[in-house]
Amino acid sequence: MNQRRIPRVGIGGPVGSGKTMLIERIVPLLSEMGYRVAIISNDVVSKEDADRMRKNLATERGLVPADLVIGVATGGCPHTAVREDPSMNLSVVEELETKHPDLDLILIESGGDNITTTFSPALADYFIYIVDVSGGDKYPRKRGLGIENCDLLVVNKIDLAPYVGADLSVMERDARIVRGAKPTLFVNARTSEGVSAVVQQIVKNVLFDAKPKLAA
Repeated sequence: MNQRRIPRVGIGGPVGSGKTMLIERIVPLLSEMGYRVAIISNDVVSKEDADRMRKNLATERGLVPADLVIGVATGGCPHTAVREDPSMNLSVVEELETKHPDLDLILIESGGDNITTTFSPALADYFIYIVDVSGGDKYPRKRGLGIENCDLLVVNKIDLAPYVGADLSVMERDARIVRGAKPTLFVNARTSEGVSAVVQQIVKNVLFDAKPKLAA
């Protein structure tokens, strides 16, 4: 019998943009809906983000089994590990698919420090790119592969806009110009504002509104 392919969402963006916190807000909402999620977190040397998510989502809240939060130390540019040569991540994905065939979704976080992050289609079925308002409202018009090519652009830390002189309406306008009909969502991951809309996009466009596997 063929091994079932579990849907995968890649989440990329600059350092400090809020990738880890977005995941920490997404997973509880998916869990409430009955979906079982695994997380793969890429970084160059440390596994700090994976350790944090394991503590916050597994140890303290019991939303994800600890062994389903996996840190990958790429030893080099994390972009390469999710784009040019995703073999390291694919190996982890295949192990998850073998050991946990009842999973509904795998989230793959990629560290990075610029706007060129993209995911190989062999690794991710859907790509979320996250930026934060503190970088200024120029972000969308700076373009870059991540902003142009992602399935969903998330603009985080919208509460900081007044303090950094960023105009959210300008960001929304420029995102439409650069991305056309592809969606852009504005969120404050720290307070969960707007995060439910991100989850709705995942359920609709990745899970195709399917029931959780264990409930099917």
